[in-house]
Amino acid sequence: MKIELAYDGTQFNGYAKQIKGEGLRTVQNDLESALSMICHTPILTVVAGRTDAGVHATQQFVHADIPNDPYNGKNWDIENWPYLLNRILRDDVRVVKVERAAPYFHARFSAIERSYEYKIADNLQFIPPLKRLDVASWFRPLDEVKMNEACAEFIGEFDFYSFCKFREGSSTIRALRRFEWVRENSGYLTAYITADAFCYNMVRNLVGAAVCIGEGRFEKSWMLDLLHNHRRPSESYSFPARGLTLTSIVYPPDDELLARAQRTIARRDEQRQRDDE
Repeated sequence: MKIELAYDGTQFNGYAKQIKGEGLRTVQNDLESALSMICHTPILTVVAGRTDAGVHATQQFVHADIPNDPYNGKNWDIENWPYLLNRILRDDVRVVKVERAAPYFHARFSAIERSYEYKIADNLQFIPPLKRLDVASWFRPLDEVKMNEACAEFIGEFDFYSFCKFREGSSTIRALRRFEWVRENSGYLTAYITADAFCYNMVRNLVGAAVCIGEGRFEKSWMLDLLHNHRRPSESYSFPARGLTLTSIVYPPDDELLARAQRTIARRDEQRQRDDE
């Protein structure tokens, strides 16, 4: 089963279940609890991308293996599942769509592209109360022209080790396809970032480095030096989660799902081998 959902991450301790934080609220716990209630048996899910505590999503995907309806031994009639799930879930997470997954669909490994937005109210701009959980405040004015000049150099496939929190067995090589700053009509500055996948904390670290350029603290060569020399920056900024939103996830046509998942898994295995050598 393929499930599309959206959520306000403010009250969640991230998407994924917490191994060392039993009892902490997560999106995965809430969703699996609701699914298990409908199916009358424990249900486990696999997510397209695990978001951190406080990070929002306007489009997220999971897949789950669902047993037959225990009352008739047949496949479920899932037409009304969004309604049923949303009756159970709290209103800061909503199920948008439920459908039967295509053969070989894997929410995580089949995805070919993920996009995020990060919103900043720079120069101490006023943030209305209803926007306070979606926009990060910054006290200095930012030059989006300089930021875009620096960020344009990041388009392509690189090792983003300098901008990630390293996880054992995980590759830090990613293909960045868009990294652009736009001054919105509201006056806020929004980063639009798209890649094949993202490492842990990668978007927020890239945002922090770009802000260093935008406020004139460093030249754009500083940001490139971090990228190419694999130097973790102690002098950069760590921006809060509340300005960050996962906005879209793209999958290939159904007949390419298996091949995509196989390529993703093979790439991860190759990275593990390199790390072990």
